Amino acid sequence: MAPKDMAEDARLTIRPNPSDPRLTEAVSGVDQDGNVTSVSVVTERPLTLFLNSQEIVTMMTIGDFPEYLAVGYLVNQNMLKTGDRVLAVEYDDDIDTVVVRTAHETDFEDKLKKKTLTSGCAQGTVFGDMMERFDEVALPKGTGLTTTGLQGLLKDINTTPSLYLKAGAIHGCALCRGDEVLLYMEDVGRHNAVDKIAGYLFLEASYQGGMDAGELILYTTGRLTSEMVIKTVQMGIPILVSRSGFTAWGVDLARQANLTLVGRAKGSRFQVLSGMERIVFDGEGDTTNEPRVE
Repeated sequence: MAPKDMAEDARLTIRPNPSDPRLTEAVSGVDQDGNVTSVSVVTERPLTLFLNSQEIVTMMTIGDFPEYLAVGYLVNQNMLKTGDRVLAVEYDDDIDTVVVRTAHETDFEDKLKKKTLTSGCAQGTVFGDMMERFDEVALPKGTGLTTTGLQGLLKDINTTPSLYLKAGAIHGCALCRGDEVLLYMEDVGRHNAVDKIAGYLFLEASYQGGMDAGELILYTTGRLTSEMVIKTVQMGIPILVSRSGFTAWGVDLARQANLTLVGRAKGSRFQVLSGMERIVFDGEGDTTNEPRVE
């Protein structure tokens, strides 16, 4: 799919498609009583990413939105930067390969020499490259999030038809603005899910003028680690929310960047360890919106 076509699709709300037969399969087994049972499980497929003629990485993914995943991976590895022009993103389903073609050569050779791995699941990532832009980002201070607005977002996200509700064993990331969920991405690795959102934002900015990242909220089902914080800051998003907990380094980096870091967010309960000034306490809410796996 060419970037122009992708940008046109990006204007629509993107949500998981749990009915897509490529993304789950039924597996037979027995339960605790020895009864035969059938369980939906998510699929994993290898996706090999090329930047122009250079092979970059093979990652395990569920296989949806491969173009966004490829571009977002390159953006978050600092191989694609603001102002770089993507000529085409070509996905071949038969050989599980995606090629990102740019208008000029990149500095990927130097990037691939660095081998520091982080705590990301499904694949490691190059930490030093991500930090290159971290100190340069100035997150907007005026963006706010009300407690009732957060409760509404959590309810919308947790009740959205998804692979998590159908099969579990998957991570999700949602991009929100105000009280609206704009898009929701899932994958077997939490960093794959956020890379898809980064790819969406990069292509939206390149071909449609983009959206104001300072007005956005990123929700993740994964832990609030250093890498998740760095990726959020690099995208220019001032608020990061998770139903999961924190790592110490993730909190330290969030405070350094003045990122609002909201963890253990379930129902009306949450904890904020950084950027507290963006939270507006305007109601109590309820605790009835926690998701359950079928």
